[in-house]
Amino acid sequence: MYSEPEPDTARRMRGMHATAATVLHVTPIGSREAWGWRGRTLSRPVAAASGEGWLRLVSAPVDKAGGKLWEGPQEAEQLMPPAVPRPRLRERRTWTEGEHGYLAELYDKITASTITTHEPILRKAPDLDDAWWDGLSTALDGIAAVPSSRVAVRQEYLDRAMPQYLGIPIDTKAPAWTTAHGDLHWANLTGPTLTVLDWEGWGAAPAGYDAALLHAYSLLVPDTADEIRRRLGHILDTPAGRFAELVVITELLQTVTRGDNLELEGVLRAQLVRLAER
Repeated sequence: MYSEPEPDTARRMRGMHATAATVLHVTPIGSREAWGWRGRTLSRPVAAASGEGWLRLVSAPVDKAGGKLWEGPQEAEQLMPPAVPRPRLRERRTWTEGEHGYLAELYDKITASTITTHEPILRKAPDLDDAWWDGLSTALDGIAAVPSSRVAVRQEYLDRAMPQYLGIPIDTKAPAWTTAHGDLHWANLTGPTLTVLDWEGWGAAPAGYDAALLHAYSLLVPDTADEIRRRLGHILDTPAGRFAELVVITELLQTVTRGDNLELEGVLRAQLVRLAER
């Protein structure tokens, strides 16, 4: 979850969220709002005839409304096994108005809170028990086993970006590919009961990608980063897992060049040195 966007975007999204509530016959509850990156999404708790839920509105320019990101949650609802805890999708609607397209999704309400609230980066160690970690490991194994034609990371991107952002000689061919959530960070995980949120971008990625991404977003909290390595070592401490870490470091260093995740640059480069020495 991110901060409220600039006023014009916030005003437009609130108006369209109200439209979505009317179309789906639900009523917003309270004043809580959950914003996505730069106001791309707005979500609120709602009351519905089928019970309390969570209404998520997605917005994009008309020429980009649709495709993989918009179909991801619906396809996850159809294909993900019960071992992967996630919000259940009840209904969805799409429409266009002016220069934007909109997707409204009504989910079952999740009562547990996300582990971080405004960003993917972890800044203090979460209090998570063995059941949570075991559930995460089981969920990652379940996701990896789902067959799909969806793609989260492309080999063409690795060929181009890894030499550019890592700055070391490297074989950019992924050792193995599996299905990944594709955006597994702390703002997409709940506790103390585990739920995996945000199923827009799931698809094929280098094996170990999800565990590597969560680890990278934890590097500012070494105890938790170490805990991830201990709990998910069967994924990370393999040739495929180490390659996945390099993929994630590539992606996040690229975001640094755009002005995002600046505080991660130092720990990412230190992790790159450790991986290169292995």
